[in-house]
Amino acid sequence: MTSISATETATLERAADAPMLAQVERWAAINSGTGNLAGLKNVAGLLADSFAALPGDVRLVAAVPVESVDAAGRVSTIQRGDHLHLRVRPDAPVQLLLTGHMDTVFAADHPFQSLKWLEPGVLNGPGTADMKAGISVILAALTALEASPFADRVGYDVMINSDEETGSHASAALIAKLAKGKTAALTYEPALPDGTLAGARPGSGNFSVIIHGLSAHAGRNPDDGRNALLAAADLTLRLAALKSPELKVNPAKIDGGSPNNVVPDQAILRVNMRPSTPEAMIEAEAALRAAVAAVSRDHDVHCHLHGGFNRPPKPLDPAATRLFELVRDCGAALGLPPIRWNATGGVCDGNNIAACGIPVVDTMGPRGGAIHSSDEFLIVDSLAERAQLSALTMLRIAERGMV
Repeated sequence: MTSISATETATLERAADAPMLAQVERWAAINSGTGNLAGLKNVAGLLADSFAALPGDVRLVAAVPVESVDAAGRVSTIQRGDHLHLRVRPDAPVQLLLTGHMDTVFAADHPFQSLKWLEPGVLNGPGTADMKAGISVILAALTALEASPFADRVGYDVMINSDEETGSHASAALIAKLAKGKTAALTYEPALPDGTLAGARPGSGNFSVIIHGLSAHAGRNPDDGRNALLAAADLTLRLAALKSPELKVNPAKIDGGSPNNVVPDQAILRVNMRPSTPEAMIEAEAALRAAVAAVSRDHDVHCHLHGGFNRPPKPLDPAATRLFELVRDCGAALGLPPIRWNATGGVCDGNNIAACGIPVVDTMGPRGGAIHSSDEFLIVDSLAERAQLSALTMLRIAERGMV
C-alpha cells in the first residue's frame, strides 16, 4: 500500500499540527541528567500531565535500585528517578509498545544547560534530539491515532524511563514486562540527520572487577605483597586480546594504587564489551570469567566480578526486517527521501525489546545529531515528518492486524 487514504490523510494532518516544538523547548529547558532526581521528577510530572490527554491510566513507576561499585571498591545501591507508564486498551487485537527516555547525559552542574538556534530550523540544546523531541513525537502520533476510526483496534503501552543513558538497569524489568505479547514496538531515539535508521545493534555489557591483593613494603619485603594494580594491568591485556570481528572490548579505567613505597592491595578494573551476536555474548562472558580466574590464580589475588550484559545484541530477524520495510514504505507514501537503515555500534532500549522476541524499530524520533555533546541539535521540520511517519506506521499495523 503506497497511496494514502482519506482516513489516513486526516490522521496525518492531526499529527503534524501537534505543538511539538513548544513541548520540546519546555521539556529540554529542565535539566534531567540521569543523576538529577529533582530535575527528573519535574520532567516526569510535566510528561504525566501531557500524556494524561490520552485515554488510559498514566502512572509513575518507582525505579528498581541498582548496584554500583565506587572508586574505593565499595558496592552500594543508587536510586534512579520514576518511570512514566501509560496503558491504553490492553484487550485490543493489536498491541504496541512505544518507548522513550526522559534522562540526558548532562548532569545538573554541566555547562550545557540552555537552548539556542544554530540557524533557522536547527535547535541546539541538551536533550533536544536525544530525546525530548522523540517523546513529543510519541504524544503527537498517539493523539492523532486516537481520532482515527482504527483507534479501537489498537492498544498500547507507553514507557518513558529515567535511566536509559546509564543502561536502563532500573527499568529493564519493566521494559521486559511491557514487551511481552506485543505485535511490534517503536522506540524514539533520534534518526540520523539524513533520516537513516539504526538497524542491527551489538550487545553491551559493563563490568567492574574488584581485585584484592596484599600490601607490603616496596623496598623491604615486596615479595610478601600481592600487587593488585599489576593484576589489574594483566587482566586488562588479557581482556583486550579477546577483541575479534564479533566482539569489541574496551578496558576503560583502573581505580586503585598506593604510595610508591607500598605494594598496592586493591584495584578496580572497568571494562565494556560489545558482542555482535547472542553467541558472541555467551562466549565473551565465559572468556571474561576465565580471564578473571586465571589472573586470580597467577597473581594469588582475590577477584570479585560485578556487572553483566544489560543490552543483548539486536540482530535483524525476519520479523524486525518486515517492520523496517513497513516504516520504509510509509515513508515513501509520505514522499520522504528513501528511508534506509544501517548497522550501528550503539545500543539502546531497542536491544532489550528485541531480546523479548518483539520486532522493533528504535530510531523513530526526529532527525538530529551530535548527541551526547554540547553541539546536540534537532532539525525542527522533522518533528511533523516523524509524527506522521509514526502515525501512518501504527495505522497500517492496525489495518493489517500484524506487521
